[in-house]
Amino acid sequence: MNNRINLPNGSLGLSGKEILLELQVYGFSDRVKHIDGKIDETVEYNKRGTDLSNISVKLNGSRDHSSFYSTLTNSSPSSCSYGGFWFLGLTGLQNLGNTCFMNSAIQCLTHTPKLVDYFLGDYRRDINRENLLGMKGELSMAFGNLLRKLWTPGARAVAPRMFKLKLANFAPQFSGYNQHDAQEFLAFLLDGLHEDLNRVKSKPYIEFKDAEDRPDKEVAEEYWRNHRACNDSVIVDLCQGQYRSTLVCPVCNKKSVTFDPFMYLSLPLPSTSMRTMTLTLLSADGSTLPSPITITVPKCGRLKDLLEALSTVCSLRSDERLLVAEVYKNKIFRFLEEPSDSLALIRDDDTLVAYRLPKSDEVSSLVVFMHQRLEKAYNFEKVPANWKLFGIPLVARISGLLTGFDLRRQFLGLLHPFLMPADDVLSNCEDARITANGDSAMEDVIRPIISDSNTGSDGKTEDVHLGSESNTGSDSKTEDLRLGADFQFYLEHIYGEREINMRGQLRVPISNNRLNVHVLWSEKMIERYDTCLLTSLPEVFKPQLCIRRPQECASLYKCLEAFLKEEPLGPEDMWYCPNCKKHRQASKKLDLWRLPEILVVHLKRFSYSRYIKNKLETYVDFPTDDLDLSTYISHTNAQSSNPYVLYAISNHYGGMGGGHYTAFVDHGHGKWYEFDDANVFPVSEDRIKSSAAYVLFYKRVA
Repeated sequence: MNNRINLPNGSLGLSGKEILLELQVYGFSDRVKHIDGKIDETVEYNKRGTDLSNISVKLNGSRDHSSFYSTLTNSSPSSCSYGGFWFLGLTGLQNLGNTCFMNSAIQCLTHTPKLVDYFLGDYRRDINRENLLGMKGELSMAFGNLLRKLWTPGARAVAPRMFKLKLANFAPQFSGYNQHDAQEFLAFLLDGLHEDLNRVKSKPYIEFKDAEDRPDKEVAEEYWRNHRACNDSVIVDLCQGQYRSTLVCPVCNKKSVTFDPFMYLSLPLPSTSMRTMTLTLLSADGSTLPSPITITVPKCGRLKDLLEALSTVCSLRSDERLLVAEVYKNKIFRFLEEPSDSLALIRDDDTLVAYRLPKSDEVSSLVVFMHQRLEKAYNFEKVPANWKLFGIPLVARISGLLTGFDLRRQFLGLLHPFLMPADDVLSNCEDARITANGDSAMEDVIRPIISDSNTGSDGKTEDVHLGSESNTGSDSKTEDLRLGADFQFYLEHIYGEREINMRGQLRVPISNNRLNVHVLWSEKMIERYDTCLLTSLPEVFKPQLCIRRPQECASLYKCLEAFLKEEPLGPEDMWYCPNCKKHRQASKKLDLWRLPEILVVHLKRFSYSRYIKNKLETYVDFPTDDLDLSTYISHTNAQSSNPYVLYAISNHYGGMGGGHYTAFVDHGHGKWYEFDDANVFPVSEDRIKSSAAYVLFYKRVA
């Protein structure tokens, strides 16, 4: 006899002593007697050759009873047997063609203790054929028949063809032989079984009441009673819990509290809860070169999170502020100024620039300098040259009345870090000469920049040149550069670009305190300045497909904390605020309120974007014997302090396209088995923790 059977002390040493072992088997009227390890041949098993799929083993909700054993004269050689004894429930599932995802999830469910008891019993009495949301009992009967075959004594590997056929009839996405996600299949199966076995034949109409500042305990009980009034099945009894969802309007702080049921917890991994972003930092005083800065922010965070991370990394002073802009095609596409804006609006292929500006209480104008260079046509001589934007726009703030000279001086100051080394000395000497000689020297610097069109016959200048369009064409700009101008400044106007007079004041209205200035570069200036640095602008995030990163590690508790962390809703999930009467991007906070007896934990390993699909190989350290969630439950009750033990794992190996699913199952007494489609074999407990763990199944300890 196996030493795991608790026999009376000294009973094996008593010769001729009859030891009676009772085996409760559904459908049998006789007891199976073992006398000194020998089977009483007078008991027949419903005649040999009879289909044993109707046999139901009473497990009484305990995994310890699921590994009972016996010997059968007609046991199959392929059954899982050791030393003349075989174990129930160690039957594999044949792969019908990319159905490993289905086999893995089914093995985990068919080893869920009380669920096995239920389907090995008279579950058909609960089938609801009238439920419009159900499947007229066909899915539950197909699953029940499959489970009974898996628990048949001495069964060979089962081909789940009939179950897959019924599944495809109601869920076309699982038809065919394509690979699918095991968690998506599991979610559909649990929901389908619930609707098929819902004991509520006629669902009552229930009108939910507002919380109205009532205690959370009272409101939660009301929500749960209303939920159970419409949903009463073995799936709800075992697998459904309740969490508290709190929404807060970012404008009026209106709070909305609801209590919703859940079937499983989908926990983000650390790599999915946080996001790495790269921005280019530029100073507004020309003191430093642009530098890329990489920060880590919450994936569902707001702009204020990004600004706080940037301020810390660049050691922002108290008299400075950051202005973040998105640059597209060498122009500022938009400024990111609203702190409550979601970071989900920023894509990985966007290019962001953070301008380091001084704080100023007085009214100041934001000046944006955009660079243009002459693009020559080499193939067609008759095609005129075009001016093309290049480089990163430079930004500065100028207070008071603006003149063309103010703009030029500010622009040259911003360009100073880009000077090539050979020109640094000349630049310093030129600055010293200007300072020593005063205005006369300054006029010498300005004069080459002034176009003839800006001066009258008497030598006086106009405020802003608003001449004919011919003066703004490419021919006019090219002619100015031929006259020796190093930079030419043009003001972006509603009627087009207008050349700026260097000495006159700018009286053109500035919209939104922003002035856009186009700067034309001569070939001489392009050679003098390092335009390579000026044009270097990295994307927010560029995945390195060829670089293998070190494996990340995280605990299951850290994943749970990331799941329960407050975060803003996405732009596609705006909440309608009853106070504001508008859709708002509210912040959402989840709290665990009521935990189920069977806790299913889904680790979100797969991430999707517009251009790439990725699987995270993060190693999650999860407890196997003592999962304590008491500190994460907002509502304490008699069962909140009870720990959970792990009894099954659905694993995914490989990548997105060519992966494979298996399952680990605890068959009692710490004996783990691996279910790899039709193959079932024991596995050591130290192997069950790996980066392949995808869905975890826990049972609450009474």
